[in-house]
Amino acid sequence: MNENVIVTKNLTKVFSDFWHRNRVEAVKSLDLEVAQGEIHGLLGPNGSGKSTVLKLILGLLHPTEGSVRVMGESPRQVAARNRVGYLPEESQLYKHLTAVETLGFYGKLFGMSGKLLKDKSLELIEMVGLTDAAHRPVGQYSKGMTRRIGLAQALINDPDLLILDEPTAGLDPLGCRQIKQLLKQLAKRGKTVLISSHLLADMEDVCHRIVLLNNGRELASGRIEELLKKPGRTRFSVAGISLKQSRKIEDAIRKIAGEPAEVDVPQTSLEEFFVETVSGACNASEQSL
Repeated sequence: MNENVIVTKNLTKVFSDFWHRNRVEAVKSLDLEVAQGEIHGLLGPNGSGKSTVLKLILGLLHPTEGSVRVMGESPRQVAARNRVGYLPEESQLYKHLTAVETLGFYGKLFGMSGKLLKDKSLELIEMVGLTDAAHRPVGQYSKGMTRRIGLAQALINDPDLLILDEPTAGLDPLGCRQIKQLLKQLAKRGKTVLISSHLLADMEDVCHRIVLLNNGRELASGRIEELLKKPGRTRFSVAGISLKQSRKIEDAIRKIAGEPAEVDVPQTSLEEFFVETVSGACNASEQSL
């Protein structure tokens, strides 16, 4: 059984006004466990408390009640923070620095230097697909490119825990696919990822478990496949049968189940269609050169 990297117990955050009167209970009695190697998602509408939960886990806010432990430590301890990578919803980067210089700056904050830092920076730039723009000032980057270099910055210290706020915001479908594949690879290597996002399709693609929040309270939590399962229904997918054979199968199901079966043709997702079509066109263009 994997060790829990994040544990919160009765986590509560109440924001007060100037006169210290309680005004907003942003998070209410949240019990959360995130295991090593998991990709864990925080879902909820605007104002549900997702960003507050992330800030509490990062040690940027103090809980009003309850506790937070990150890798067995208080999130405000340097030992814990050195093992965490963070991508905020809005990356605040120095616009005059290039991608290489940006990663060099953040790497030095973690005590990295020399060839190790240079090699790590170039490796991450390639990993997020910015090799061609490695020496361009980040102020000239599109929003999608800025998200990519922000993710590389969050990985510069080779963190055990990666906390991401809207990681695929501003990315095109190809960029989204690349980032999601990267997150899955990181999880396979034992890294733990906590994501907050409004893009439900992306969360469904990458998360092992989710927590659904509303008004600071947990509405539901669990493994994706268990939460989305429709009890009492079974689906069959068969390839290479004729219409006549299909009707025989339908008749057999009707006799067994006592009601007609719902028959349809499986569909790919729009993202899958987009990626396959664009990739195929790119490959065809390269071959024609």
